[in-house]
Amino acid sequence: MSIFAFRYVKHMIAQDTIVALATPSGAGAIAIIRVSGKEAITICSPLFHSISGKELSSQKSHTIHLGHIIDGDKILDEVLVSIFKGTNSYTGEPTIEISCHGSTYIQQEIIQLLLRKGCRIANPGEFTLRAFINGKLDLSQAEAVADLIASDSEASHQIAMQQMRGGFSNEIKKLRDELLNFASLIELELDFAEEDVEFADRTQFKDLISRITNVLKRLIDSFAVGNVIKNGIPVAIVGEPNVGKSTLLNALLNEERAIVSDIAGTTRDTIEDEINIGGISFRFIDTAGIRDTKDVVESIGIKKTFEKIEQAQVVIYLVDSSQLNPESLQQLKTEIGKIKNKYPQKPLIIVANKVDKLENNQINHLTSEIENIHLLSAKQNTGVEELQNKLLDFVNTGALRNNETIVTNSRHYDALLKALEEIQKVQYGIDSGLSGDLMAIDIRQALYHFGEITGEITSDDLLGNIFANFCIGK
Repeated sequence: MSIFAFRYVKHMIAQDTIVALATPSGAGAIAIIRVSGKEAITICSPLFHSISGKELSSQKSHTIHLGHIIDGDKILDEVLVSIFKGTNSYTGEPTIEISCHGSTYIQQEIIQLLLRKGCRIANPGEFTLRAFINGKLDLSQAEAVADLIASDSEASHQIAMQQMRGGFSNEIKKLRDELLNFASLIELELDFAEEDVEFADRTQFKDLISRITNVLKRLIDSFAVGNVIKNGIPVAIVGEPNVGKSTLLNALLNEERAIVSDIAGTTRDTIEDEINIGGISFRFIDTAGIRDTKDVVESIGIKKTFEKIEQAQVVIYLVDSSQLNPESLQQLKTEIGKIKNKYPQKPLIIVANKVDKLENNQINHLTSEIENIHLLSAKQNTGVEELQNKLLDFVNTGALRNNETIVTNSRHYDALLKALEEIQKVQYGIDSGLSGDLMAIDIRQALYHFGEITGEITSDDLLGNIFANFCIGK
């Protein structure tokens, strides 16, 4: 989106006053209309008649005032107006927020009035973009705003809040500043190449590079956890027909989401739903039963089952424990072996359903034959909570509990990988005794990738891609 080209945006900030609905569109109890720009207070003041009779433009910053929005002789609504003067606002420029009644008619009447008086409609993410341009947020903090809005679990909310407060960017900035200090000393050495002097202590420099490498590796490794926290963990429930897959899905979700029937092959397509376990989102996929069949529709469902296994991060293989005999038990072991061989890196949980129908000796025999098998009765809702806890064990939440920095953004992950590659080149240069001019090239590249994360290095396309994904009004 070229409208977000950096130089053009800076020009717009200097010239334009923007307006947008900051609350979700549609009718509600109240709505908030946000106006930002150097003329925000000047434009809004004549349109607002305070109950106290005070002029809006003469009021102190960060105050709220009751009154009416007036269009000529017509009163549009009784509103509360919040005023933010100077740079003391979210965007870093004069801002007015109008809290009106949530009628869509009232919202549009006020916005149209503001447009006629000199505002223009804000582009997606433009308020946050202005906050970035005006130094109120760095780029990673700005991106965390979008993550915070989209967060739908305790874990994703916690990470977004930590990043928005600058936890991640502060860590990167500190490393960048230290590396920049050594880079300047090495660049200085190049000016005195004939004197053969060293301004940068190589021992300290080596320690710094080692520390940066460790931090980068930790942040890169955290992306595996951050990605599943942000996007949820897909879990495929597979098995033969009529073993209780749909019943288990309903028990996990605590609602009648899937059709349950004694007829084999009832589920002919995949059914998906999401629940929150311990602050982590899990997306459960109830698949068609795996068996040999001549039914064309059911065959398509079984094909989709294998596609879902490919996409899933965890697989639950469900069996009907009441139907197991020596022959089917051996067949089960064979099927488990096939899945493990085909998906060696994919966690596989073997779950025996309908254990309420078994005698104690049968349960003992089953647990001795199948290692780490999980026993439950989906219909009786026993063993379901334990299964949820077992799923949670697959997510390493230690870093989250310890409030460590966790990377969730794929753009940051890519920049960290590139920065690590350059830092490793610098490490090789130190170990090999390379000249300062060669190391300086790799250091500059590492600094560039650090700057990409925080926004000290930006491009027109980068800003466009990031802020185009924001909602209008934010």
